[in-house]
Amino acid sequence: MEREWLFSLIPLTIGAVFLSFGVYGLRRARALRRTGVTAEGRIVRHDVRRDDEGATFYHPVAAWTTRDGRECEYSSRFGRGVVGGGFGVGAFVVVQYDPEDPRRFAIQGWDAVTVDLVFTVLGSVFTASTLVVLLVLLLTL
Repeated sequence: MEREWLFSLIPLTIGAVFLSFGVYGLRRARALRRTGVTAEGRIVRHDVRRDDEGATFYHPVAAWTTRDGRECEYSSRFGRGVVGGGFGVGAFVVVQYDPEDPRRFAIQGWDAVTVDLVFTVLGSVFTASTLVVLLVLLLTL
């Protein structure tokens, strides 16, 4: 076993990145649930983004007024390939936002923690399994 163990750094790195992304999203959602404020908002448009393979994702842009009177208009961090019936332009939505930084917000019914949970689970599996393999390789030297 000379340099074969270096290849294990690939899934370890992927796992660490996935795990970090997932944990960040779950912590963000938890903080919004704990200290977030709700407001009625409206979908004013959709930001359309295309990935490298040509798939189109629609990110709804919600506009709302904070309790202290600030006008906010931000795009959701989650995009979907199809806009659901309740999230078309002009639809009223419930927005949960951080009163200290309204850029941190979630559109109820659109922003789901499922994606963050999947990244956390996959990242944990990649990281843990790679570390087990490395540990077994080290113990059998």
